[in-house]
Amino acid sequence: MWLKLLISVGLVIFCTFLGYLAAGKYRARKKFFAQMTAFNDLYLNELTYSRRTLKELIAETRESGDFFDVLQRRKDGPEIRLQYLSAEEKKECADYFKMLGAGDSFSQKNYFSAKKQALESKKAESEKVAAERGGLYLKLGLLAGLAFVILIV
Repeated sequence: MWLKLLISVGLVIFCTFLGYLAAGKYRARKKFFAQMTAFNDLYLNELTYSRRTLKELIAETRESGDFFDVLQRRKDGPEIRLQYLSAEEKKECADYFKMLGAGDSFSQKNYFSAKKQALESKKAESEKVAAERGGLYLKLGLLAGLAFVILIV
C-alpha cells in the first residue's frame, strides 16, 4: 500500500517535471526577446547620448543568457544556432547583429528605432506563448502522471 502511494506520488512529480522541461524552450525564447528588446533600448540611448563604442558597451554588459552569448560572438559568424527560434527569426536576428556598429550613428538610430516596435511585439508575443504553452505542458505532465497512477492502481 505505502509502496504504491510512494510510487504514485513520485510518478506524478516526475511527469510534471517533464512537462516543465518541455516548456523550457518557450521560457528561453521569451527571455531571449526580452533581453534583445532591453539591449535595443540601451543601444539607442548610447547612440543618442553617451556615444560609447559598441565594444565598450558589450564589455560593460554583465548580463548572461542566450542573447548576450550571441552578442559576444557575433563577429565569429552571423549564424544563430538557437533551437527555439524559427528560421525567419534567426534571419532577422542575424540581420540585427550585422547592423550593430555598422554605419554612422544617424543610420543606426533610424534602423534600431524602426526595430524597436517589431521587438516589442515579438517580446509580447513570446511572453503570451510562454504563458499559454508553459501552463499547458505542466498540466499535460500532471495529467500524464495521474494517468500512470490510475494504471498502477
